[in-house]
Amino acid sequence: MKVKALTTAMLFATLPATPVFAAALDRSGQSISAFLQPDNYFEAGLSVLDPTVEGREAGTSETRRNIDDMGEDYYFPSAALKLQLTDKISFGLLYDQPFGADAKYHGENVFVSSAADTVLPQAKLDALAAAGKAKVEAFMKSPEAAAAIGGLMKQGLSQEAATKAVLNKASEPLVALGKGLADANANLGQGNTKVEVDTQNLSMIFGFQPIKNLNFYAGGVYQTIKGSVSLRGTAYSLYNGYDAEIKETGDVGWLAGAAYQIPEIALKASVTYRSEIEHDVDATESLSVEAALDRNPAVLAGLGVTEAQIAAMKSSGKTKITTPQSVNLDLQTGIMENTVAFANIRWVDWSNFSIQPHKFGQVSQAIGGLVNRPNGFNLVEYSDDQWSVNAGVGRKLNDQWAGNVSVGWDSGAGNPVSTLGPTEGYWNVGLGVQYSPAANYFIAGGVKYFWLGDAKAQTGAQAGGSDYVADFSDNNAIAYGLKIGYKF
Repeated sequence: MKVKALTTAMLFATLPATPVFAAALDRSGQSISAFLQPDNYFEAGLSVLDPTVEGREAGTSETRRNIDDMGEDYYFPSAALKLQLTDKISFGLLYDQPFGADAKYHGENVFVSSAADTVLPQAKLDALAAAGKAKVEAFMKSPEAAAAIGGLMKQGLSQEAATKAVLNKASEPLVALGKGLADANANLGQGNTKVEVDTQNLSMIFGFQPIKNLNFYAGGVYQTIKGSVSLRGTAYSLYNGYDAEIKETGDVGWLAGAAYQIPEIALKASVTYRSEIEHDVDATESLSVEAALDRNPAVLAGLGVTEAQIAAMKSSGKTKITTPQSVNLDLQTGIMENTVAFANIRWVDWSNFSIQPHKFGQVSQAIGGLVNRPNGFNLVEYSDDQWSVNAGVGRKLNDQWAGNVSVGWDSGAGNPVSTLGPTEGYWNVGLGVQYSPAANYFIAGGVKYFWLGDAKAQTGAQAGGSDYVADFSDNNAIAYGLKIGYKF
């Protein structure tokens, strides 16, 4: 097997359709394959995803309506520059968009607001009314009520009038609660539940090659993150009308790894660790029912919220978002002349990931007792780590053309999952082709078809339990990739 015969296929083993639809918020797969190319090298690529994610109301939802496609199309670019500065020192700049989300609900369902929405489910409203009525009835049978009635009778009121006056006084909190809930219902959000999250990574890598077969590398990573989310519909109860806008913020992390290769047989293996990156962001948050709650203190009082919790709901503070650590293992080897087999195994630490914007968290702690979450709950969280495997075969067809086929599997990050990304992993198949007009540059394109895993969707208040509000099944996605590469 000659390395010349394998050059094109070796390049193509890294191309082109990136993961683009993976567990949780994972997008690019964070490959460093461009940095491991020989000599000086540049590449630029673009990936596009067209998902279909449909479902049906289920679980705790009071209705069973269909949920139209909520997966939005999106695209993201990537680029890389690798320089071999000396025989033993290399340098690289890698740009990608590793994590993201883009979704919007449509139609008539529990994720889209309507005029009939209530701040609490009807069953909860009925329970509050029954509890309030029982409390009033118990008071009217108490010695305190008898004393109050007697006092009014001494002032000249009849027993009937005195009893009615005491009853009205005892019922004031219940009446105020009903009035306040009506005001809150009239001030719930309008529109659709939607989310958009974008990240950008710029990795600066230095490599050291003590011998031609080994490459040790490490570097810094600058990452930016921004996003927005709107919660609408009865699925989110009091949060129906919650909005958060996270302005773009940047912070740093690091990566390190090692690679081993035997070019004569097209053998290449690498392992890369990327650290978590912690962001302290300013999130602009609003809750459409907040003004109604301020006007009607009986609502929060009736829900058992203390004055200290109400003060905390109005406080301001930073929001912490920590993007997860990950490990990539890349393998490649020649299996016959002009043919290589390749595989990528990826682990991402999603089980320790969560997002709790400041106001969202304070409100969740205030009302968490209503849903058995006395310590509050998160906007988004995941229960499992992500594991994914992509493997395939690349073959050089002639001096200008090469192709590959691949299969992929992703474990997902737990089920039930967030309503803002209701799929659990996938299986996929991919096809790609590469055209090399000259030996030092190429153009490649590819397509992948994804069978997305069925998932039950739960709100943040339900996370960690078995309750859910919708069921998503039989969904799919198509991804397209285009890349150019140049050796110099």
